[in-house]
Amino acid sequence: MRITDIAVTPVAFRDPPLLNSVGVHEPWALRTIVEVHTDEGISGLGETYGDIGHLDRVRSAAPGLVGLDVHDLNGLRARVADALGGVAGSDRHGLTGPLTAESTVDRVFASFEVATWDIRGKALGRPVSDLLGGAVRDTVPYSAYLFYKWAGHPGAEPDAFGEALDPSGIVAQAEALIDAHGFGSIKLKGGVLDPRQEVEAVLALREAFPDHPLRLDPNAAWTPATSLEVAAALDGVVEYLEDPAPGIDGMAEVAAGAPMPLATNMCVIAFEHLAPAVARGAVQVVLSDHHYWGGLSRSKELAAICRTFGIGLSMHSNSHLGISLAAMTHLAAATPNLNYACDTHYPWNAADDVITTPFTFVDGAVRVPTAPGLGVELDRDALARAAEAYRACGLVQRDDTGYMQQHDPSYERKRPRW
Repeated sequence: MRITDIAVTPVAFRDPPLLNSVGVHEPWALRTIVEVHTDEGISGLGETYGDIGHLDRVRSAAPGLVGLDVHDLNGLRARVADALGGVAGSDRHGLTGPLTAESTVDRVFASFEVATWDIRGKALGRPVSDLLGGAVRDTVPYSAYLFYKWAGHPGAEPDAFGEALDPSGIVAQAEALIDAHGFGSIKLKGGVLDPRQEVEAVLALREAFPDHPLRLDPNAAWTPATSLEVAAALDGVVEYLEDPAPGIDGMAEVAAGAPMPLATNMCVIAFEHLAPAVARGAVQVVLSDHHYWGGLSRSKELAAICRTFGIGLSMHSNSHLGISLAAMTHLAAATPNLNYACDTHYPWNAADDVITTPFTFVDGAVRVPTAPGLGVELDRDALARAAEAYRACGLVQRDDTGYMQQHDPSYERKRPRW
């Protein structure tokens, strides 16, 4: 079964003003939808980042995949590597770590790789989780992903989520998400306010939700010394602290004195980062993400490495749509040692999904699709609207810092900030 054509469609969808360590989300989030077509009339879907540099790399790699067998993942990745010619992308928005040439290949390859799993599942009449080794769970738990946020984008009406700039606002946001979706775990995106204020918010969450596992992620906004102060204040409160300090060295310094595990999606984002992180004892939980670990098969390799070294495993999220959530859910279902609830932005963005049947959460979990392939289909009208939104919104590169500076010219990007 050979690839005959690949369609690459950049899309935009509405995003609330969610705050983080480098600024605030712009009104539109960007993604790219990939459709791989074959000579047997079966097509598969993938979803990936929408920033212009990545989009250009996806577009440049796609023609070289025509004619390849959809089962030849090694050949597909080699063709992607040839097309990119050793270029390394960049983390221009600043919320993941530095990219290498190899990890850049993985990010481009992943969107095509997921689509081939979708195709093969449809050809066999089996869900992708079966092809990945079989589902070990029927539902995949996700966490309530909390953000400090403005009431609405400047100049616009307040959005349905409302303002959250203090502990009471964060607790109210958690209550709304849990009431709507039943989440059993809670994650707060930090790195926005003074660390003492964020500790107060986590303690308020603990009081409001005494039985929910909690996490705090400041995206490397703190020095190791500040990280250790926060870790001491939250001893026994959070299940892990995510990326408190920059880099493997900074994380190792914190890990040596922190009473809880440290998790990352910033200092370990490629296979070449694993050996030094293990040697330094820098990370106890890796937040996998098939979008930048090279797709589903290479994410299974990551899971095996984590199991070998006794490292916990969860799943990272960026603003995404339902094709990504489907792939995440199949992968999580077929990964026995994924032992923490996964992250997802989906409740913030689901209203603009491009699949015919958007996902719902029941008791904080997504039921693993049982239809062939990923189990989702494109809504062509919704895709056309999202593609038009991309053309009309004027954005081609995520820039949380630049958007913040439009409204607060004194704001500067700084890491660590505290």
